[in-house]
Amino acid sequence: MRSIPYSKVLCIGNELKYVREVLDSGWLTTAIKTQRFEREFSEVVGAKYSFAVNSCTAALHLSLDAIGVGPGDEVFVPTMTFTATAEVVRYLGGNPIFLDVDYATALITTEILARAVSEHPHVKTLIPVHYGGQAAPLILKNERGLLDICRENGLKVVEDAAHAFPARCAGRMIGSIGDVTCFSFYANKTITTGEGGMLTTNDDSVAKRVKVMRLHGINRDIWERHTSVGSSWEYDVIAPGFKYNMPDTAAAIGLAQLERANLFRQERERCAMFYFKNLADIDTLDLPKVRESMADHAWHLFSIVLNERSRVPRNRFLELMAEKGIGTSVHYKPLHRMTYYKERYGLRTEDFPNAERIWKGCVSLPIYPTLSDEELDYICKSIRDILD
Repeated sequence: MRSIPYSKVLCIGNELKYVREVLDSGWLTTAIKTQRFEREFSEVVGAKYSFAVNSCTAALHLSLDAIGVGPGDEVFVPTMTFTATAEVVRYLGGNPIFLDVDYATALITTEILARAVSEHPHVKTLIPVHYGGQAAPLILKNERGLLDICRENGLKVVEDAAHAFPARCAGRMIGSIGDVTCFSFYANKTITTGEGGMLTTNDDSVAKRVKVMRLHGINRDIWERHTSVGSSWEYDVIAPGFKYNMPDTAAAIGLAQLERANLFRQERERCAMFYFKNLADIDTLDLPKVRESMADHAWHLFSIVLNERSRVPRNRFLELMAEKGIGTSVHYKPLHRMTYYKERYGLRTEDFPNAERIWKGCVSLPIYPTLSDEELDYICKSIRDILD
């Protein structure tokens, strides 16, 4: 029987070479490779500052801290996301206000945000999630986008771009648009450092706060102290910070991955195009809607939805795909269904109709650069066999 995993990590470039350079240097924690990774990432996304951290969760936490979210503050969060997007609000004593999403894209829309702002005028922060690698409508060419609504109402924008490197919105790279943007380099993401993330911003005050809070609230990081003239041991603690820095061993992998990021994206787009061509006529499933262009999408996920016409329940579909040797996943069980958020905030499924429709039928298909056309054809034929 065939075996097609849901995801596959590709380290086929300079990963070993760069890691070896770190090991040979004798300096394994945050230093030259991390600084280079940050600098080159900034150049790619067009951001003034980039800070490499040990997870996207860390980046989100640092971002909310830097823009001043604190106890009792409320933050708009889409319900179709991983728990990290909401849990960081709780780290700081704030409360997430959960929003429904568009059925076709699983993104927050301007209509959803405008309604939420009118109902919760005191909220001062939005965390848009670029679901699956597609940019939320931060900027729209001929009408108000999410960013316009936020600026008009005094909301800060912290982008959850865990899925969205490299992606664009209205021609601009994700990472250079909102007040802060947070990327993930987890093992199954579009590029990886094993565990890790990146925070980007053009805001000087945010950057100053993040630099300190990323490493224990110390005013001079270890590499800066090591390479300075004078007392390398001396430093001051100026805030109760966190341990969120990225080591050079991880940054070395990230540098090699960054060199191939566009190639990886193009190959994932090839997979997406194959799915669109070969699954479009199946009336029992809904394919993801592309908001702008295929080339602007990072294609981290290709998530289909078994719709109301399907006679095969989603969970049974997953089982039958596994029997055919095909790995799949589900993104996501929405947060309004999670016990903690549901009970703490009294959330009701009827308040999230689009997310509910997505959740009941969503299946993420394999999409990675080395998937062959033969494997893609087998996946598509297997889906037809199951749904016919």
